[in-house]
Amino acid sequence: MTTKTSPRFTGKRNRLDKPELLAPAGNLEKLKFAVHYGADAVYIGGQKYGLRSNADNFTFAEMKEGVEFAERYGAKVFVATNIYAHNEDIGGLEEYLRELEAAGIAAIIAADPIIIETAQRVAPKLEVHLSTQQSTLNWQAVQFWKDEGLPRVVLGRETSLEEISQIKAHVDIEIEAFIHGAMCSSFSGRCVLSNHFTDRDSNRGGCCQSCRWKYDIYEDDLQMVGPEADKFTMGSKDLCMIEHIPDLIEVGVDSFKIEGRMKSLHYVATVVNAYRQAIDSYMADPDHYELKQVWLDDIQKAANRPVNTGFFYDTPGPEDHIYGPEDKAAPYDFAGVVISYDEATGLAVVQQRNHFKPGQEVEFFGPNGTFFKQSVGSITDESGNALDAARHPLQHIVLKTEHPVKPMDMMRKRVR
Repeated sequence: MTTKTSPRFTGKRNRLDKPELLAPAGNLEKLKFAVHYGADAVYIGGQKYGLRSNADNFTFAEMKEGVEFAERYGAKVFVATNIYAHNEDIGGLEEYLRELEAAGIAAIIAADPIIIETAQRVAPKLEVHLSTQQSTLNWQAVQFWKDEGLPRVVLGRETSLEEISQIKAHVDIEIEAFIHGAMCSSFSGRCVLSNHFTDRDSNRGGCCQSCRWKYDIYEDDLQMVGPEADKFTMGSKDLCMIEHIPDLIEVGVDSFKIEGRMKSLHYVATVVNAYRQAIDSYMADPDHYELKQVWLDDIQKAANRPVNTGFFYDTPGPEDHIYGPEDKAAPYDFAGVVISYDEATGLAVVQQRNHFKPGQEVEFFGPNGTFFKQSVGSITDESGNALDAARHPLQHIVLKTEHPVKPMDMMRKRVR
């Protein structure tokens, strides 16, 4: 039996000076783009103890590189260690946590008490943030975790703004809340449909998203719904709070968390960029804050499903679920990323990520609202050979841009 350590969290950290924008990063490239496009912190998964076993999870060497990159922007890196551990998962835990500390990770996100206690004991430089997997919904539970030495609680996604207000009134602690992305149809991570259908444990990173499958209805072995068009799902709509930044800030949410470690590079950069601008605009002049249509438009260009406001204002009803085939909302594809730009010639080198060709309208965008549309003119490879289309993944394409661009700016195209 281990001896319980004294809480390491002391002092007042009730409110960050400015809400933190926390972005997902499924791999090292996504980490770099999330930070470049405005994330104050990113959360990633390692090779063990996380709930996204199918993501391109980080090695310790990649973590160190990610931390070094983030630090150049003044950003932090958190690691999800949020499984509910079985006995066989405990072996190697202490070594793993020490390696995270040595890599410069700022905090772990944990739910299981043994992971929390072990981190406090063997890796004292790691902050421990309570995962949403604990489904913490009331101020007494938040107080309990503060007394256990945790400086931050990631609330359950079922928490309302009114409940957050009560929590902040009672407990001197940082509150992190999901403000954008997919919503679990069950209590986050507690679903066992995946276990039953596919023998993949949701609570150990194996969720097969069975709520997104298509189903038929049967009664007494008779199929009640037959045609493909009539099949249904039971998934929830995605969360989107871009229109409600003032409410989130004023109620006291300290960290705005975006879901999506499995989402695309284009999704991460686009969503982070929109929320970064909204947060900065409000903090600069709250009295004259104005929601901009361009932020809403950009969010829609990266959306995967219809969106709503989750549990923040009311309990979701039938209209907040997806019962039919999903309508893929995003009419745009990620076409390329800028590698370099020559100011003298106006030529940019773009790494191809999806097929594009001369005459096609594209959009360039970058951090802080950089944005313009243009038609693709003639294109060549880096040797100057003319091309009729950019067909090959990751090929470097040379084209003229109508306005200056910078490395890591992105190019997207409309697909319908």
